[in-house]
This record gives sequence, structure tokens and C-alpha cells, in this order.
Amino acid sequence: LQAISDLTGNNSDCGRTPTFHMSRQLRLFTFAAPMRFYALTGALLPWLWVVTIALSLAALYVGFFVAPTDATQGDAYRIIFIHVPAAWISMVLYIAMAFWAAIGWAFHTRLASMLARAIAPTGALFTFLALWTGSFWGKPTWGTWWVWDARLTSYFILLLLYLGFLALVSAIDDVKRADRAGALLAIVGAVNVPIIYFSVKWWNTLHQGATISMTAAPKMAHTMLTAMLLMTFAFWAYAFAVVFMRARAIVIEREQHTEWVTELVRAQGSKV
Repeated sequence: LQAISDLTGNNSDCGRTPTFHMSRQLRLFTFAAPMRFYALTGALLPWLWVVTIALSLAALYVGFFVAPTDATQGDAYRIIFIHVPAAWISMVLYIAMAFWAAIGWAFHTRLASMLARAIAPTGALFTFLALWTGSFWGKPTWGTWWVWDARLTSYFILLLLYLGFLALVSAIDDVKRADRAGALLAIVGAVNVPIIYFSVKWWNTLHQGATISMTAAPKMAHTMLTAMLLMTFAFWAYAFAVVFMRARAIVIEREQHTEWVTELVRAQGSKV
């Protein structure tokens, strides 16, 4: 990899597109600067969308046309190809949101707080998707749309934490105060993630235990596992793409008075 460095001094002329130099050393905090992050993600986004579409189509084909019908649940089980990856990603995204919010709070890094805000809506979307598809799977399997057992209740709390984070940071006008308040809520709420994961072990729940484990062979057919993993990777590509797009918008909004954003706006304006 090559690092994207600062704007050159020759790019101050009105109407010229900002130019980024490429250095040969990639340092730990190379892309911590909003300008470099903006440039890097702009280059990655087209590829992420291509990967998202390709893997989604492959996962849907394998899951709905190749994977066999389950002997117990019939074709109703196929909803898990969307439900399970969405549930996995929603929990990991919350940990990522809490992590970046904590980094931004502790070290006053601007980009970390921006990333936390960018992750929250996507995490909330996947949480809602998992709850929604879980209800559709639960009706033919359990005979009910919803039960207030430990897994479902703790997972519903995850959605409330995402929505609470979004509401809190939006309700405070001062950006720095909003970031600190959001970080506190995100960090405290992170304790709910291990509760979700271990709920089926700690309590008697209607929800089944883990089908896939790092320490045991998968309890499903190879084609079923393939479809689930393909959809997981597709969801991850989508999550990165959407988070990067949202983060870029936040970067432009917060950095609007900096020189590099001014140059970028001038360059975009000259193309219209």
C-alpha cells in the first residue's frame, strides 16, 4: 500500500483539482487525517459496491436454488441466509461504533468520532433486518412472531441502543459535547453484546443455539454454509461502502472551513 499525503502547495489556484501525492511508507496513522481518509475511501467505494452486488447475487442463488430443503423446517429455513449474517454484523458494528467513539473521546481524534456516527445508522439497519427476518422465521418454526426471551429481548435492546445513540448525538448542537455523550452511551451499551451472544447458554430460551462454532464442525450442509458465508461477506462489503459514504459526508460537513475542502469544492464546481 502507498500512503496518500497532503495537498501540494501548487493546488491553490482556483478551479484546479486537489492533487494527492503517494509516499512509499504507510504509517500507523496515515489515514487518520480526514483528508487522506476521504481520498482513500473515494478510491475504494466503486470496488466495494461491485463486491457487494456480486456476492449478494451469488449468495441468493446458492441459498435459494442450490442449497437443499431442510428436513425439519422445509424451505422456511432459507430466511437464515439473511437473518444470521445481519445479526452477526449488527453486533460487530456496535462494538466498532463503541470502539471508535471511545478512541475519539479519549484521544480527541476527529475522524474516530466521525466514524462512530457513520456506523450507527448502518448498525441500526442490520439490527432491524435481523429482528424482522427473525420474526418471519419464528412464525412457521415457533408458531409465534415474537417472544420475550433472553436472546430476543437483549437483541431488541441493541436496536434501542443504536437509536438512542443517534437521537442523543442529534439532540446536542455542540459537536464535541455530542460526541462525548454518544461515546459514553456507546461504551456503556457495549456490555449488551456479550449478553446477546451468551444468552442462549445462560438462560433457557426459545431461540436455538449457535449453528456455526469456531471450535466445532458446522451443523449444516456445505451448500447452506456457503450461502450464509457469501451473504455475510456481501453484507460486510455493503456495510463498509455505506459507512464510508456517510463518513465522507460527515468529513466534508465538519471540515468545510479547511483549505483542502475549499479546494475540493472549487474543483467540483469547475466541473459543473
